[in-house]
Amino acid sequence: MVTSQHEVSHRIFQQQPELLTPVFRILGVPLPEKPSVEVITPDVTETRPLERWIDTLLRISAPDGSAFLLAIEAQMRRDPDKAASWGYYLSYLHSKYNIPALLLVVCQDKATSAWAMGPFRMGLSDWTALSVHPMVVGPGNVPMITDPEEIAQDFTFAAFSAVTHGRSPGHKAILEALVTALGSTGNRKTFDHYWQLVDAGLGDIPARAAWKDLIFMAADIYFPGQGTLAEEKYLEGKEDGIAEGEAKGKAEAILSLLELRGIPTPDDARERVTTCTDLDTLDRWFGRALKVTDADALFAEAADQSE
Repeated sequence: MVTSQHEVSHRIFQQQPELLTPVFRILGVPLPEKPSVEVITPDVTETRPLERWIDTLLRISAPDGSAFLLAIEAQMRRDPDKAASWGYYLSYLHSKYNIPALLLVVCQDKATSAWAMGPFRMGLSDWTALSVHPMVVGPGNVPMITDPEEIAQDFTFAAFSAVTHGRSPGHKAILEALVTALGSTGNRKTFDHYWQLVDAGLGDIPARAAWKDLIFMAADIYFPGQGTLAEEKYLEGKEDGIAEGEAKGKAEAILSLLELRGIPTPDDARERVTTCTDLDTLDRWFGRALKVTDADALFAEAADQSE
């Protein structure tokens, strides 16, 4: 079954071919300077009634006229039938277009990445008739980017890194840095584009829930008053539910907001927030949490005079 996670893993190269530059750098494979990239049909079906499709197929041309084909496959798990399919793809493409063809496999876990590297040999045990050597990118060689300033230099590669490391132990740090960098642009269109790209790429894994929580909170921090889902959820909390549940939710929102803004929260401040049951006070602290530079300023009554 084709999933959004599978589709994003390869279609991102169609929509944003600039991603090829850092990926080829990781693999140690030279890429022409200022190449032109053309998406071509992934159909590799012959006249026989056997349908074969590559996930993504690109033609990469250099200014001097030389070119090669790049077949991109998203692989979520080991598949013993892929060796024959990949060998067929490369042979067919080379024959049809009469230019070199390479295979890039995109994985999201280290075990699949290790398997996908092959090489896959076909023939007899004592004689190899054909050998397939895929290029592979996955958690083992795609860096984890946790610096918002570095992310701001290349959002596309940062989004690719976040999706690739969706199952890695350090995925939360990547997602937090990415959402901070996106919000700091002040550009709602950029923000929406990349949060939706990462959301689809993470599929149904647990990291997706963490990503949505971060996005909902960030939308209010960086784009308040625009009717975001996070804003609606917060306002609904004023009208629905039991007071104790409302207080707990508002306290968690305040602490999450401070964490997202990179403001340390001492244990005594954290306890004061979590034990407060007055909804008006929590609302006031939430408003301050958007602007304060340290946690103690949440509780300074003088803050009301400047609001």
